[in-house]
Amino acid sequence: MKIFIGGWVTVFLLVSLASAQTAQQAVAPHTVSQEINGWVSDSEKELVGIAEDMPEDKYNFAPTNGEFRGVRNFAKQVKHVGAAIQMFSAAILDEPVPADAADERGPDAARTKAEIVKYLKDSYAYLRKAVASIDEKNAFQPHKNPFGKSPMTRMKLVNYALTHSSNHYGQMVEYLRMNGFKPRGSN
Repeated sequence: MKIFIGGWVTVFLLVSLASAQTAQQAVAPHTVSQEINGWVSDSEKELVGIAEDMPEDKYNFAPTNGEFRGVRNFAKQVKHVGAAIQMFSAAILDEPVPADAADERGPDAARTKAEIVKYLKDSYAYLRKAVASIDEKNAFQPHKNPFGKSPMTRMKLVNYALTHSSNHYGQMVEYLRMNGFKPRGSN
C-alpha cells in the first residue's frame, strides 16, 4: 500500500512540476517595443477618448478669460497633438516629417470632428510603426535630435511624444469641463 501511495505522490509531483514549467515557459518577457506599445495604448486611449467626448459644436471652443487669451481652440489642440506625435515618430524612423505636421498645427483640411479624430488616430498608428522599429540594441543609442544639436535616444523621443500628449490632455480636460462635460474616468 505504501508503494502504491508513494507512486501516486510521485506522479502528482511530476505532473505539478511539468505544469509549473509549462506555465513559466508560456510567459515570455516583453520586448522593448511591446512594453512601449503599452504606454502608447494608454496615451491613445486618453487622447482619442477626450477628442471623441467633446461635442463637435464645441470643437472651436477656446477659453478667453484671464491667462487663456490667445490659446488654441479644442480642434487645434487635437491637431497639434497629432502633428507633434508625427514629428517624433518621423524622427525615430529617420523619415522626413509629414508635410501636414511640419508646422505642428496639423492639416488645415481636417475641419470636422471626424476628420480631426481620424488624424489623431492616424498619428498614433504612425507612432506604433516607429515604436515597432525600436529594439534592445537601438533604444538607448545616440540618435539624431530633430529639435537640437545634441543627440537624443529613441526612448527619449517616445517619452517626449507621450509626455507632450499628456500635457495637452490636461489642457483638453479643462476645455471639456469648462463646457460642462466630464472626461472619461474622472470623478
